[in-house]
Amino acid sequence: MKVMVINGPNMNLLGKREPAIYGTETLQDLEKYIAREAEELNVEVEFFQSNHEGEIIDVIHKAMDEKIDGIIINAGAFTHYSYAIRDAIKGTGIKTIEVHMSNIHTREEFRTKSVIAPVCMGQITGFGFNSYIAALHLLKRG
Repeated sequence: MKVMVINGPNMNLLGKREPAIYGTETLQDLEKYIAREAEELNVEVEFFQSNHEGEIIDVIHKAMDEKIDGIIINAGAFTHYSYAIRDAIKGTGIKTIEVHMSNIHTREEFRTKSVIAPVCMGQITGFGFNSYIAALHLLKRG
């Protein structure tokens, strides 16, 4: 099984950005954490991060050509308004789970709406790095 983990805007600032919400570990720490669990599950995992909407869309499209079995996406702020990312997810037909480290439903009101959730298998929020691990396990189960 092959899974693509996509992180959107500002995730490159993990460890520096709002540590009270996101913690002090970095994006590299997150990727290592996921990779260790993926190895245990016999899942091949690829990582991608971008602050640019078009690049995220391109990598979702590319995932279809690369026969990726599942996508874990933290679209950051694009979660709340990117119909283009939503359409890319829907258009590929790849099983996708939306994740967020913080619980978006207990933060500012604008963060509570996700335009991509309706085209995803589900949404996991509020468990820090473990949001990604839960998504990995769910994709593995099918």
